[in-house]
Amino acid sequence: MATNCMDAIASRFALILIVLSLFAPNAILGSVNNKELGLRLNAIDRCWRLNPNWRRNRPQLAACSIGFAGKMSGGNAGRGLVRYKVTDPSDNPVSPKPGTLRYGATMIRGKVWITFQRDMRITLQKPLLISSFTAIDGRGVSVQIAGNACLTIVKASNIIIHGLQIYQCRAQAPSTVIGPDGKVVSLGPVDGDAIRLISASKIWIDHNTLYQCQDGLLDVTRGSTDITISNNWFRNQDKVMLLGHDDGYSRDKNMRVTVVYNHFGPNCNQRMPRIRYGYAHVANNLYSGWTQYAIGGSMNPSIKSQANLFIAPKSGNKEVTWRMDTVGNKQSWKFYSVGDVFENGASFTQTGFRGAKPSYNGLQNFPVVAAKFVRSVTSSAGVLRCNRGSRC
Repeated sequence: MATNCMDAIASRFALILIVLSLFAPNAILGSVNNKELGLRLNAIDRCWRLNPNWRRNRPQLAACSIGFAGKMSGGNAGRGLVRYKVTDPSDNPVSPKPGTLRYGATMIRGKVWITFQRDMRITLQKPLLISSFTAIDGRGVSVQIAGNACLTIVKASNIIIHGLQIYQCRAQAPSTVIGPDGKVVSLGPVDGDAIRLISASKIWIDHNTLYQCQDGLLDVTRGSTDITISNNWFRNQDKVMLLGHDDGYSRDKNMRVTVVYNHFGPNCNQRMPRIRYGYAHVANNLYSGWTQYAIGGSMNPSIKSQANLFIAPKSGNKEVTWRMDTVGNKQSWKFYSVGDVFENGASFTQTGFRGAKPSYNGLQNFPVVAAKFVRSVTSSAGVLRCNRGSRC
């Protein structure tokens, strides 16, 4: 009850800030610093970060998700939850030791909430396959997954990945690993992605920092759907985010992804995101330049770009969008921009029907703030610094 009251008060405060800023923006912005304003306006962060005692109830985070993933509290919190702490940064792909990340993510059945005892860098020897109903929570310490294999979610659901630095991921040869529920799984070749989703659903990826991987930073493929990608910092990467497996995989027409409160850049080239077939709601993100394009796709995807801030590079391509014409009629595409702000000469070419709405239900819906606040709501994107005994 107390948590609900806190959320209600925070929501009302955020609404008051928005209304007042319309009439006296200089007064509001002058009295509240950038990060504090962003915290109040960010629907995810104000749900839990205003609570100085968040460490005592980490699973409260599961009730704070928005977008197509919906609320995660039903599958990642509540009765039957196992709390597991990573104490050992080593990795054995086939016979993981208790205390390691792989053991917690694969060997424990049911709902698992994984935390970390201390700062650590984990070099995965082979890709880590994550079981359904698993939350990996790196808040309060520095957790780096880097230097070799990275994270894969295959035919799993109800997964939270929060507060990790993932970088320098490399392609992997075919291998054998422990998979969900402690079962041995044979894997084919794996690209060097930071996080790869394959036939996954109800996945929330929040407040991670991802960069410098051999292939891409995040792939959502092969029928994956109901995904929320929020508050992440994507930087220093050629191919950033791929939504949809390939042009021949029509099953991705049912894909639904929310991309919100993320910071793209600096030094990102393309795919923020690149989408095939499905639907993406891209809202309140900060784009700090691009080389080829920011948002693009093929196979008639539907994209609603809403209240983003696009800052074009000083020289080169100023156009936000890109389309690979594989069907011969770009006008059938749904690339829709509403409330976006364009700086440094950025432009957005709209095509197709303008009403590509996300049609969220009550557990998915969230207020999209005006683009003039995007710098604030993304000011804490990426891994958070959480000091013990204080707000995160």
